[in-house]
Amino acid sequence: MIPKGTILQKPGDRDTSVYMVRKGLLRSYSLDGKGKEHIYMFGPEGWIVGDNVPTDEPAELFIETLEDSEVVVLRKEIGAIEPDPFTIFRRMRVLQKRIIMLMSATALERYEHFCETYPDIIQRVPQHMVASYLGITPEALSKVKDQAIREG
Repeated sequence: MIPKGTILQKPGDRDTSVYMVRKGLLRSYSLDGKGKEHIYMFGPEGWIVGDNVPTDEPAELFIETLEDSEVVVLRKEIGAIEPDPFTIFRRMRVLQKRIIMLMSATALERYEHFCETYPDIIQRVPQHMVASYLGITPEALSKVKDQAIREG
């Protein structure tokens, strides 16, 4: 069991791994030049989390446990990673949808998509992390949640 708050990877690390989450919750994120966090993705049970850089290049993302977690560590050697293709396609689909939504969707639409994609996470992470994932401020998230309740 890996304790909550453990940094599994940080930018600049080399020879990184991919983490298949059996129990718990991970997140991957970056910090901009001003020290602001930008959450790339969450990894609940059944998901894989990794930095998509070749093994000979430095990592770009932090990967952290948000809860006590049990993970399967997969090496990024050629042929070493063979998770269920459904898991990989689900991750690719979620990330593609996320990019499209960040480019064109309203904050409410992004919030609704977050709730559909990660139905169990909303109660498991602090609201400032949800706001970071959505690309909005915590104050804007409060307004979006109020709007969702009114329209729901």
